[in-house]
Parts: sequence; structure tokens; C-alpha cells
Amino acid sequence: MVVKGEESDKILELFLKIGLDERTARNTIANNKVTANLTAVIHEAALTDGCDRTIGNLLYTVATKYPTNALLHRPKLLEYVVSSKIKTPAQLEASFLFLSNVASEYFKQKEFEEACGVGVEVSLEEITQTVNEIFEEIGELLGSIRKKHPWADPKTAKQLVDAKMYELLGETTAADDEKPSKKKEKKEKPAKVESKAVVVDTPAQPSEEELNPFSIFPAPEDNIKHQGLTQIAQGGWGLSSLDPGHPYRLHLLFRFGSNHLTGAQEKVHTEVFFSNGSVLRCCNTRERLDNHLKVTGGRVFTRFPPEPNGYLHIGHAKAMFVDFGLAKERGGCCYLRYDDTNPEAEKKEYITHIEEIVQWMGWEPFKITYTSDYFQDLYELAVELIRRGHAYVDHQTPEEIKENREKKMNSPWRDRPIAESLKLFDDMKRGLIEEGKATLRMKQDMQSDNFNMYDLIAYRIKASIYLIDFTPHPHAGDKWCIYPSYDYAHCIVDSLENITHSLCTLEFETRRASYYWLLHVLDLYQPYVWEYSRLNVTNTVMSKRKLNYIVTNKYVDGWDDPRLMTLAGLRRRGVTSTAINSFVRGIGITRSDCSMIRLDRLEYHIREELNKTAPRVLVVLHPLKVVITNLESGSVLDLDAKKWPDAQEDDTSAFYKNHVGPVPFSNVVYIEHSDFRMKDSKDYYGLAPGKSALLRYAFPIKCTDVILADDKETVLEIRAEYDPSKKSKPKGVLHWVAEPSPGSDPLKVEVRLFDKLFNSENPAELDDWLTDLNPNSKVVVPAAYAVPSLRNAAVGDTFQFERLGYFSVDKDSTAEKLVFNRTVTLKDTYGKAGK
Repeated sequence: MVVKGEESDKILELFLKIGLDERTARNTIANNKVTANLTAVIHEAALTDGCDRTIGNLLYTVATKYPTNALLHRPKLLEYVVSSKIKTPAQLEASFLFLSNVASEYFKQKEFEEACGVGVEVSLEEITQTVNEIFEEIGELLGSIRKKHPWADPKTAKQLVDAKMYELLGETTAADDEKPSKKKEKKEKPAKVESKAVVVDTPAQPSEEELNPFSIFPAPEDNIKHQGLTQIAQGGWGLSSLDPGHPYRLHLLFRFGSNHLTGAQEKVHTEVFFSNGSVLRCCNTRERLDNHLKVTGGRVFTRFPPEPNGYLHIGHAKAMFVDFGLAKERGGCCYLRYDDTNPEAEKKEYITHIEEIVQWMGWEPFKITYTSDYFQDLYELAVELIRRGHAYVDHQTPEEIKENREKKMNSPWRDRPIAESLKLFDDMKRGLIEEGKATLRMKQDMQSDNFNMYDLIAYRIKASIYLIDFTPHPHAGDKWCIYPSYDYAHCIVDSLENITHSLCTLEFETRRASYYWLLHVLDLYQPYVWEYSRLNVTNTVMSKRKLNYIVTNKYVDGWDDPRLMTLAGLRRRGVTSTAINSFVRGIGITRSDCSMIRLDRLEYHIREELNKTAPRVLVVLHPLKVVITNLESGSVLDLDAKKWPDAQEDDTSAFYKNHVGPVPFSNVVYIEHSDFRMKDSKDYYGLAPGKSALLRYAFPIKCTDVILADDKETVLEIRAEYDPSKKSKPKGVLHWVAEPSPGSDPLKVEVRLFDKLFNSENPAELDDWLTDLNPNSKVVVPAAYAVPSLRNAAVGDTFQFERLGYFSVDKDSTAEKLVFNRTVTLKDTYGKAGK
């Protein structure tokens, strides 16, 4: 809900005081999140009376770009901004990077200042000298082109270099011609700020990509090669500084095309370089693209293609956000396509789970399909591939294939006659060849620098026994005994389903050459391919193989164990799909690989969500009996306790009243054992002999006596007096639960306290990763006490147990006993137990 009226005017005035122009200020107010962040930043910086615009611009950047996992350090950063120790956008960006890495941990001030260039001054003379040195290299660049092509037209070479500089720098503007001033800027005092119409830098607005992470993707109609760029490429002027044979040159060409060309120029462009020097320029013809657009109506078509060989984890949440999110943002469609090409690893259980979890995550598939739906099409195209001379039947063992690929050696059957391969492939299909005795391989480029062009396998046999029995497939039945590989099927089914954007994680980047090669030789429509960084979270494993191992060997309690980063496990733990999607969106869609996202960043989004949605209740994990001696035995007072801390007093729905079960207060209450000590200290706010503490929503109590066990150390019971007038004001506030009626125990519940599953941040990199399992990742409290209002809680309901954390009702709950899982603690405890 957008702020209005008098409140809006006050916020507008506050934003104008820090130097925002009125248009920017009003646009900011229209965004609730940015408004709240900027208001908080201004107050943290103690600049409610105003500041100069330079500092104001930096405050705006802090409000819009500051890393959420390091909020603890934001006040310290603002001290540097206000004192002008950090005064440029570059320094601010450097501080964000530094603080996002340290997150909530302590950092050394000297290291921070070095990372952010605090105290470093660069003079105008130094900048001028460096610019002159850099531009002297332009002449060397033209000389390099003449050296490589001595007979080329120098005028054409210069025009092309100029064109590249234009693409990089754009049009010259009046601002470019302004000479930098050598005068030192005078610092203005906040109290004397005046809103004058002067030419200043505009605040650092959130980038289009930050506001809309899907803006980086081209439109479907742009998926065609532009003639002008084709001529440049054919003219030999390289689009990359790397050698043509470099395995990553394809990636650089592609990114250049998609991110830097504008208008009618090409936005989707890939070149595959072969070892013989030839170049495959992958693109759609105008006719092929027009046919595609006719089928799709010009809409975006994506697909989420999980393999049904396990439960989805949080990495798949990012994939769903990218695939479904792009389609939703562009008004298009997203398939849920099961990549079911391996019948031995796939189960109906996994298929059912995936469909359910996709819906729980808030996504609605346009259509649910299976790669196996296209088995006949894939087979016929494989036959065509052989006919065109681009595939052959191979009889090498898997070990021999691996060895020869490592040596870049051709298979002895690579050049067998086409008719022979056709006959053998038919025998494979009919089950006349045993498993392991033959495969169909694509004839690609065994001398390429890209190992994913080493004649990849297109088809393999799965357990055929001479026409008697085929390995059953969970969706296709027992019709087939040959199954296509991922490298063969994936790109073809993308094309058959008219996918506009084929999006996958970076480990598939080197497969792009094979993807386009296959579609090219079969004359099929070619989708736009783009890879993004996979999501890795600390203190867990994301590999399906490792997950399957710890599930199968019972290191955890199934695929939905709340300690796992499976989406089923997170849901059972009490994490909401909206919190997960918020976490993923905050990470963004980037290509920065090898990044490990800290667990506390996810927990931040979980707390943000549950703080708004989880009602507060009183639960005591380790009860210690307190007998209140000045309250009549048997008397019970019904107290009002807020479900929401910020609720207004006249909002009856915000309190636990009799209609949902009272919060009883009697002469027997229970507090946490940890909230009582025999010896008091200045920094301790709990209960101690002769000391008072306030019972939340109730009364102050004072400890008057302690009942000890025979060992004279173990505390069995406390005697106390309460202050019905509430005149005493103790500092400590305790949560508690009372006997609901004389002689009857409070509601008894089981509470499961979950912690990180592995001690190390990246257990997957350890050789003996199983030894890194945290033995305290699950602690069961079998007999906690809870207020009566929890009695009717249902599976999946979430609550904040005051002072303890957020908890959710587990599926193991029964009518006799509720079971609660701790979703997350109230505060970040990530770094406190070590790593």
C-alpha cells in the first residue's frame, strides 16, 4: 500500500532535504520498499535535518543496493559516508562487496578502508596522464590489425574500430565536453541546505536489471542474425580478443551479441569454431524464425526441465524463478518438462513430488510434458542424422570411449558406411543388440578444444533381452529399449516445443556448441541459449548424488528432512515459498560463478516473512516450576496476550482471548531453566534469589526461596511473590507458561531444534564429507510446555515462540501430542558456533 496524505508529504520533505530532485523523490515514495529503506538510512545517518546532494545520492544508493546479509554494519558504513571518507559511487560499491562477504561477522577497520580506497586521492593530472597513455594504445591496435592483414583496406579497419568505440561509448553529449574543475568543493553544512535548481549528479537509481532481473533477455523476434554483423564477421574482424580455437570464445561472442548490440542489430548470435579452421555461425533464417513466431504468436516460451530422479532442492527454486519468472514477466508460457531419459533412476514418486512442489512455489505450468512424449520424433531425427552423415553406431565400451576422448582419437567405427549404421541402429531399437554393445554417437569434432564436441553419445541401450523384456519406463512403459542422451534430446525437444529462451546453469555452458551444432545439421529452429550461475548455499550439499546417499543411508530422515535444502524439507521446516522466492530474487540472475551464498542470507528472508505472518505464543522448552506464594492456590486469571507486537489496543483480533483459548495465569507457572541462576550479576536479567523479573503479559515476580535436590545443586522449584500492582519495574522479561487449572500440567508438546546440517561452509569440497555432518543438527525436546491456545494448531501452522524463534507444526503431530520444528532463530546465530 502506497503512503498517502500527510505522511507522504513528510516523507517527501525528508527526501528533498537530502538533495533528491522532486521527481526522483516522488517516484521513490511510490515504491514502499525503497521508501522504508531510505527513511531508515536517513535516520541511521542522523541526517533528518538534511545534507548536501553528494551525500544524499550516496544515501540513496545505500538504501537501494546495500547487501541485506550485512545490515548489522550499515550504521558504520553511514559514518564513513557522512564524514566523506567514502564519497564516490566506486568506493560505495567496493564497500558493498566487502560487507556482503563478511556479512554479520566482525571485520578489521584497516582492511575495510583499504578495500574501499578510504583516504586515497587521485589528482586531475594523474587521471589525464592515464587517459593519454590508454589512448596511445589505439594506434598500436590499428598496427596489430595491419600486421595480421597487411593487404586489408586501412580505411575499413579504422571504420570498424571506430564502430566498436561507438558501441562502447555511445554518442558524445554536452556533459562529455565539460572540463573538470580544479577547484576544491566547499562542504556545505546540513542546516544551510537550499533547494536551488543547479546541475548535479542524479541519485544512483536502481538499474533496470535490479528492478527487473529479466530485462537482460532479448525478445523472441530478435533471434535472428543481422546482415550487417554477418558481413563484419565474414570480413574477419574478430568479435573476441581470444584465439578462434579457445573453448570459451563462443561464450564471449554470445554475450557480446546479446548485451551490447541494439535496435535491429543481432541479439542472439553464436559461432562454433572447428579444429579445421571452419566456423559455424549459428542463427535462424528469416523464414525459420517467421514460422516459429507464427506458432508462438511472438510470445516468450520457456521450460523448467527437471530430471525426476530425486526431490527438488533450493537450486531448483532459482531455476523455477528464472524459467517461470521470465515467461510470467513477458506474458508468455512455461512448460514443466520432465527430462525422463533414464528409466533406471526415475520414479513415479519423484514425478508426483515435482509437480506438487512447482505449484507450492507459486508457479503454474503452461503444459506438463515429458521428453519421452517425443521419443518417436527423436528416433526419426536420429535416423535422419545418420542419413546426413552426422552420426554412427559405435561398439566401443564406455572405458574405451572415455580413453579415446581423452586422447582425441576417433572411434574405429566412426567412418563406417551410412547404410551399416542405419541397419545397426534399427537392430538397437528392436532389442537385437545387448546393452553395452553399441551406442549411437554424433559425428562432431574430435580435435576441438571443447570436449563437449567429442562425438557425444546420442542413444544407448537399456537392458534389452532379445525381444523378451525391455526396462520399463515410468511414463513411456516398455515400448523402448534405446534411450536418447541429454545432449541429444534436450536441444531437439526445446526446438520442437518452440522454446524461445533455453536457460540453464553455467556448468552447461560448454555444451552450447553441441546444442547449436545438432540443431543446425538437422535444420531445426534454434532457441536463444543463456547460462546463469547456479545457487550454492553454505553448510549443505546440493548434489543429487550426495543427497540421495545421505537419504538412502539414513543420515537424515528422508527427502523432506527439515535439515535438508530440499524444497520439501524447507517446507516441512516452516519456510514459505514466498520467502524462498524473495531470497532467489535478491540474489539475481547473474553469471558470476563459484559463489557460495551464506545460509544467514536465506534466514534473513525467512525472518522477514515470518515476522509479519507468524502469531506470537508462549512456550517453555525446559520448564522450571515457580510457585507464587501470594496468589491463592486454585485461582486462575485469564490474561490478554498479543499475537502481534505492534497491534493496536482496540484490535480485538490481535489478542488471545477466550474465544481462541485464554492465556491463564495461576499460582504455578513454569519458566526456562536457563532464566534462573543461583548467583546474580550486573549483566544478567533473569531471575535469581532476591531478584525480580517481569513475566511477559503478566506481573513482576520476585524470587523468595529455592528448593534444591539432595545434591544441593540441582534446582527443583522456585518460590516467588508476584506484584499485582505492577509498580516494580524489573529490567528482565521472561516467557512462561502456567498450569491451566489446579494440579493439571500445561499443554505438553515436542519441539525439534534444527541447526545447520554440516559444520563446514562447503562440505562438498571435502574428501571425507560425511565426517563433517553436524551431530547437533537435530535436538529433540520431548516435553516442552505451551499455552492452551496452541492445542488446535494444524500441520503447517507457523508461530513465533517468544524469545525462542519461529516454529512450525510438523506432520508427525498426533491428536495426543503436537510436534513443532524450529524454522529459524529470532536472531542470526550463524557465525557464533564456528564454521
